[in-house]
Amino acid sequence: MRTERPRVVLAVLALALIAGCGANDDEAPEVPKTATGSLEEIASRAKCEPDLQTDATELRQANCTTDDGKYVLATFATDRGQREWINEANDYGGSYLVGRKWVAVGDAKVVAALRGRLGGTVETGSSRHHSGVSGGGGGNEGHSGHHTS
Repeated sequence: MRTERPRVVLAVLALALIAGCGANDDEAPEVPKTATGSLEEIASRAKCEPDLQTDATELRQANCTTDDGKYVLATFATDRGQREWINEANDYGGSYLVGRKWVAVGDAKVVAALRGRLGGTVETGSSRHHSGVSGGGGGNEGHSGHHTS
């Protein structure tokens, strides 16, 4: 009888996990294949007319405004450059939609809407920086990914 109890518990746990996964899958919206291409191609798929702010070899960055809201769209020459940018930007908080060599930065609602058009994965920043003066000398100068509304 003692060996039966653990088997029953394991079976119940397995069923609960399966049932839980099925319920979440039904509620999750369909996510398209992750977008690829130039900044202009990704912006077009996002239904944005990009306002180019940075046009450099390693980074192209534009402001976008759609019916969903405002966000920053950036493309990168390398995967490493993208990861370094995201790691720095994460310190400022916010939501990031990440694809291969591109990222969109905005509030959570905008990022969720964009994911329905661009695919990708969502990352959330840690918001370690505070408004006002910090120990590192203050302001956001030099931080190209900080999005303000």
